[in-house]
Amino acid sequence: MNVPNQCRVRSGRLASDESFGNNGVFYIPIGISGKYYTVVASDGMGWEHVSVSLPSRVPTWEEMCKIKEIFWGDEETVIQIHPKKSEYVNNHEYCLHLWKPKNKEIELPPAILVGVK
Repeated sequence: MNVPNQCRVRSGRLASDESFGNNGVFYIPIGISGKYYTVVASDGMGWEHVSVSLPSRVPTWEEMCKIKEIFWGDEETVIQIHPKKSEYVNNHEYCLHLWKPKNKEIELPPAILVGVK
């Protein structure tokens, strides 16, 4: 996991610095619009994780791909999880999550089951 320290929130109640490692809040600019994705990153309990939110809508697939590129390498697999309904946690209406287990590759189904490369 590679956090963009230049985007780290460094003041206020969400503040952190490099001593927090990969844990913290990051404001990632959206193009030249002057708006930001709010990204909360963490790497505890065997998982790397980012939550990505916007104030008035859910991030798109393309936006989640961009955040994935910022926090992980091109050849790393991360996942979005759809848990059992009884396990849902929803603290923000417009938030999605990316997950990667530490020190373990994520097993994927054969690519042909998705489509032809």
